[in-house]
Amino acid sequence: MLNRRHLLGLAAAGALAKPSLSLAQGAWPNRSIRLVAQFPPGGLVDTVARLMAPQFAAALGQSVVVENRAGAGGLIGTDVVAKAPADGYTLLVSHASVHVYAAATRATMPFDPIGDFTHMVQLVEAPNIILVRANSPFQTLDQLVTAARTRPVRYGSSGIGSAPHLLGAMLSAEARAPNLDHIPYAGSAPAMQDLLAGNIESMVDPITTNVQQMRDGSLRALAVSSPQRLAAFPNVPTFAELGYAKLTSAQWLGLSAPKGLPAPMVERLTALAPQILARPELMARFTDIQTVPRNPPPTGAAFVQIMREEITAWTAVARQFNITVS
Repeated sequence: MLNRRHLLGLAAAGALAKPSLSLAQGAWPNRSIRLVAQFPPGGLVDTVARLMAPQFAAALGQSVVVENRAGAGGLIGTDVVAKAPADGYTLLVSHASVHVYAAATRATMPFDPIGDFTHMVQLVEAPNIILVRANSPFQTLDQLVTAARTRPVRYGSSGIGSAPHLLGAMLSAEARAPNLDHIPYAGSAPAMQDLLAGNIESMVDPITTNVQQMRDGSLRALAVSSPQRLAAFPNVPTFAELGYAKLTSAQWLGLSAPKGLPAPMVERLTALAPQILARPELMARFTDIQTVPRNPPPTGAAFVQIMREEITAWTAVARQFNITVS
């Protein structure tokens, strides 16, 4: 039986334990955090990561360093995070291209795109566009698909099984344009080089990194996958208004971490991210590149539910068009 001295000792130990736990939680972060971008510099993920990193650093009181770990369509960098310690010092700008489209098109994955991560908040969404050169004979999407009904018309994408690839396959089927031929590249940049060089006739890509060339007139967008026309480009019709409602979609980016991230860290980051996204200076930059957050941004279970629904939908598309990645 415990005597009074033992009980007092246990009570004192308990009183000491609570502040110690609080201090341990409050100590995070006490060193630099790495924010992994699983695609090369200059692309959508890198752009968003470098906009968010200094904002997180200022709020958390520690440096946040963007680390580009590109390769295998984003799988390499994402896998680095999946296998990292869940200590709050490795975060990921998660991307639908990996957590949705790769999951829908690959027979095997090196990680569970949902179960191996702590998915906290969706950051932004970027619609896709179909682009041609300024001197292209195709002035409208109808002209492009009409040509593709009788002769080859090539569209480039960032790779087999990517969102642009799937969108192009759907357009080919919906428009009954069997000669709309997919040309995969190892990323958007080499596809853009071939488009500008005249080696392909068109390209499907997120709008983010193409805004400036659309503004300066070197590229022309024939359609955008957003639900409504973009205020910055009111002359670009949506796929839906051109008769292709199934092509309404967007690629999202989120904030994720390895599975098992401690709840206090999850709560802090999940609360912090929407506050950062809402800052006028950051919202202005996202608006400038036409890649904006939902209002409010989906968090936690709601964010995960979006992933599950999109994986189901795009898996059906991949099977319909026999798109698989080994």
